[in-house]
Amino acid sequence: MGMLPHFRGMEQFLADIEEYCTATATTPQRLLRASIGAGWGQWQKWKDGDSSPTMIVADRVRAYMAKHSPANAEGAA
Repeated sequence: MGMLPHFRGMEQFLADIEEYCTATATTPQRLLRASIGAGWGQWQKWKDGDSSPTMIVADRVRAYMAKHSPANAEGAA
């Protein structure tokens, strides 16, 4: 069997987003808007379990958080 991307689970993904948003003083809605162009209701749909991201979308959100991490901001100052 080939190697598949590893996804730690929706609960962990949501927790990572919340942690990032706390550290960067932003909201999950703004993060999703900036990283994937999501509509304002997307975060709540994920939280409610009405929707979930594809792996590609999750990877884009994680890449955005990595590129715009608080550690990167401190290093640039």
